[in-house]
Amino acid sequence: MIRTDALDQLPVRTAVPALERALDDRGVAVLCAPPGTGKTTLVPLVLAGLAGGGPVRRVVVAEPRRIAARAAARRMAWLIGERAGGRVGFTVRGERVVGRDTVVEVVTTGVLLQRLQRDQELAGVDAVIIDECHERHLDADTVAAFLLDVREAIRPDLRLVAASATTDAQGWARLLGDAPVVEAQGVSHPVEVVWAPPAAPVRPPHGTRVDPALLTHVAATVRRALAERDGDVLCFLPGVGEIGRVAGQLAGVAAEVFQVHGRAPAAVQDAVLAGSSGGTRRVVLATSVAESSLTVPGVRVVVDSGLAREPRTDHARGLSALTTVRASQAAGRQRAGRAGREAPGAVYRCWAQAEDGRLARFPSPEIKVADLAAFALQAACWGDPDASGLALLDPPPAGAMGAAREVLTAVGAVDAEGRVTGRGVRMSRLGLHPRLARALLDGAAEVGGRRAAEVVALLSEEPPREYGDDLAAALRAARRGGDGYAARWRQEVRRLSSFVEGRDEGSGPDDAAVGLVAALAFPERVARARGEGAFLMVSGTGAQLRDGSGLRSAPWLAVAVADRPAHSASARVRLAAVVDEDTARVAAGHLRFAGEEVHWAGGDVVARRVERLGAVELSVRPLKQPAPELVRGALVEGLRREGLGLLRWTRESEQLRERLAFLHRELGEPWPDVSRDALLERTGQWLEPELSRARRRSDLARIDAGQSLRRLLPWATGEAVRLDELAPERIEVPSGSRIRVEYGGAQPVLAVKLQELFGLRETPRVAGVPVLVHLLSPAGRPAAVTADLASFWRDGYRAVRAELRGRYPKHPWPEDPTTVEATRFTKRARQ
Repeated sequence: MIRTDALDQLPVRTAVPALERALDDRGVAVLCAPPGTGKTTLVPLVLAGLAGGGPVRRVVVAEPRRIAARAAARRMAWLIGERAGGRVGFTVRGERVVGRDTVVEVVTTGVLLQRLQRDQELAGVDAVIIDECHERHLDADTVAAFLLDVREAIRPDLRLVAASATTDAQGWARLLGDAPVVEAQGVSHPVEVVWAPPAAPVRPPHGTRVDPALLTHVAATVRRALAERDGDVLCFLPGVGEIGRVAGQLAGVAAEVFQVHGRAPAAVQDAVLAGSSGGTRRVVLATSVAESSLTVPGVRVVVDSGLAREPRTDHARGLSALTTVRASQAAGRQRAGRAGREAPGAVYRCWAQAEDGRLARFPSPEIKVADLAAFALQAACWGDPDASGLALLDPPPAGAMGAAREVLTAVGAVDAEGRVTGRGVRMSRLGLHPRLARALLDGAAEVGGRRAAEVVALLSEEPPREYGDDLAAALRAARRGGDGYAARWRQEVRRLSSFVEGRDEGSGPDDAAVGLVAALAFPERVARARGEGAFLMVSGTGAQLRDGSGLRSAPWLAVAVADRPAHSASARVRLAAVVDEDTARVAAGHLRFAGEEVHWAGGDVVARRVERLGAVELSVRPLKQPAPELVRGALVEGLRREGLGLLRWTRESEQLRERLAFLHRELGEPWPDVSRDALLERTGQWLEPELSRARRRSDLARIDAGQSLRRLLPWATGEAVRLDELAPERIEVPSGSRIRVEYGGAQPVLAVKLQELFGLRETPRVAGVPVLVHLLSPAGRPAAVTADLASFWRDGYRAVRAELRGRYPKHPWPEDPTTVEATRFTKRARQ
């Protein structure tokens, strides 16, 4: 029996007619409806003809999370008086509850991606709703791009709705071809904001670390909320670990404490969504899964830690993981709204009001910050390897796509041109990251399908911290475990085993099998010991085990999970397996190098025959007769690193370089550029043949840089003979002295005693540029500076004369210096 009263109470019902008109006219629409209005439950039923009449259509609803997909399907089934699996069903990874009569199917965006790759036409589907698209999950963005391709190329009749819980819908509207935006007004109850910052400063989050003092404060705030308010309390925390720690600090409260996250057992999720029974108050500790899609009955108070987890990838070190960040303003609004779903409520925010305006407006789009290997494989399977033809709100960063392409090439998923291979197609259908797909397929051939599936299942969802940092020990714990993680692990093992059925079971101990599969998944993280629990990965990143780890004596490790603490050059190993050198060679074989290696190191040329895996050297022997071209390259590398000062520079050489730089700056070609970069680019033109004859640093020190520089003079045009004319080393002044010109500054400088310029009316010039005259006293001390000698004689000389005449009375100081003879001597010496 359809629960008409419940359907009629959903606020989104008033927007349904406009949505249906938009879809009839354009086939696409953006539905913007606040949380709690029923957009996730009523709209699919109406579009499918299960509520409100109309023809029966097949509708697929894509949710970003498994918990939301299950809950939405069960809620819709309840609204039409059925159980999930009838006319409303759901499909998530590892679980499918649908029947022959199902017309509304709720799926995760990952499941829909797989379905689109197998059947681009989506045969039999009339409409697709992408729910919670404002969260900007990568799978949702990808699904939208693929569906727009499908509509344009083969299914113009396919209806597409992007449903958003915020008012930031214009970007999606533009992406869908200026689709109509249909807004539903929610029945929002007032939510009082209580600012509850910690009394003392707490350390900001870094990596996955959260200051324990903040968690203690959050627990105290929950207790305060229970004392000050009625109803259930929903507390938002960034991750499973923080939920567990806060739950421990809430022992003894007069309420039932639930822990809700993506890994929580389905029974716990169902109990939370079913509401309170018997009048017992509840505290629900949840990650961001409770921000949207789900209504937790009975909640009147929200306690917000202000933290969230987002993916981040360190492409340079090959490390990717979730990291703790400050939640955005949009997330804060979503969380606060949970308190006003059913009645007036309150939100306790565990930060100061002054900080709120400095928070990011929206969460970072996942495509901007995540590892893109899986996305790049999906795009390659779709026929667009660089994703340039996909309609995306944000284009993927070029660097991240380049790193993803390298991973896919290494695991054999794409060819050199980026086109997907048959192996890549198979990998894309496993529902795994490409690295894990490679480990499953190649590992099954070595250790057997079942054991490969067991290890990959461990790697696809990181085991609880209490399982330890030894991956082999974690496998044994999962096999015998009775906790929620072990149950999910067994389910995933069954799913993955189905893809490698029929593979012979491998022989050998579990520890070796675990190490091989982990190394196949993360070959760049294979690491060799270098003492005191420290390791060097083949990627070049250092890695450190925690004190007391049982892995500290291992000669080699396959690092499965690592992060990098603040201000640390090394990664911190959180999960790894012991391997031997043979396994390292097999797994990271594509990174093996063997041959002559001549480079600049430690201030000189180093020549050796080396075998290495990436940055890890396996064997090294001195090379007595390295190839001359390799030695020359190493010497040029040394010049780049340490500078041209490795050559022999005399005072004359340095001045020649300054004169040439001046002429190049003032006259341009054919006078050469003698800057550092330009000279290093033209070593073959000015440092040969001496450079090719050199073998070590000391040989560079014997090369006369000045003689070499003269090879760059414009001899071919005949201009070289004008060097001394255009940029003379010295200028003869009226006294007969030849004074050196300094060309190192912005303007040539002539430093000369004032008396030696008597009789000279105009400033000397070089290459048409007036020199900057530094006028000196008889003792050689600065007296004045001028670039206009005539102006100085006229306006400045009188004051200088008065000062110098009193200090140096034995020297001549005529009233008109332009009419007397220049001199280097005193008055008596002249006589």
